[in-house]
Amino acid sequence: MARDEVAVAIAFVVKIDDQDLGAFNSCDGLGCEVVIEQREEGGNNGHVWQLPTRMKFSNVKLSRPVTADSAKLMRWFSGMANGITRKTATIEARTLEGTVVARWGLLDVIPVKWSGPQLSPDNPKVAVETLELAHHGFFGPGTGG
Repeated sequence: MARDEVAVAIAFVVKIDDQDLGAFNSCDGLGCEVVIEQREEGGNNGHVWQLPTRMKFSNVKLSRPVTADSAKLMRWFSGMANGITRKTATIEARTLEGTVVARWGLLDVIPVKWSGPQLSPDNPKVAVETLELAHHGFFGPGTGG
């Protein structure tokens, strides 16, 4: 990574099967873990066996202020009412100039939740929407950076 491409101010551009959902200003939950099963062996008091079992992938949450791109998101999400089919997704971390700093490919993506803005005249804040995605793992070159 070049020194001028350090991920300080970032936008996360999301595509689902090449359908552009626009840019988000926060991305949380990119990660995975190995689930460990512990086994005690009779007569062995020195340690407990730590056995890897499966990979577990956390849900990804993306947030942004409501924009014209919100309509793209709602069309895609509401299209799930006719049946859910798993898709692939790419998330690109880009600088404000548009340079791609990192890229993640997600397998078998399904939308879990969409949350719209909380609107109140007593609390005037930026209207924010959040999209939560579940997936079965990562793919492709450049995955994770």
